[in-house]
Amino acid sequence: MQQAKHAEQMANRFRELVEDAGDSLSANHYNELKLIIEAGLDTALLESLERVTERLTSLAHDIQHNAEFFD
Repeated sequence: MQQAKHAEQMANRFRELVEDAGDSLSANHYNELKLIIEAGLDTALLESLERVTERLTSLAHDIQHNAEFFD
């Protein structure tokens, strides 16, 4: 949910920059931009979670391996 809010803020900021330059785009273009930004944020989050998962899996494997020496 945070990604959607952040994406909307970024698209709104871009709208401000475009309008300050004296240009304009349709609302559909800003909606598409918001979706593109949100997809990028989601992808970055998933990639980060994958790295955390890999680290946790490695740690779990190490713990299991070390526990075998104490049995």
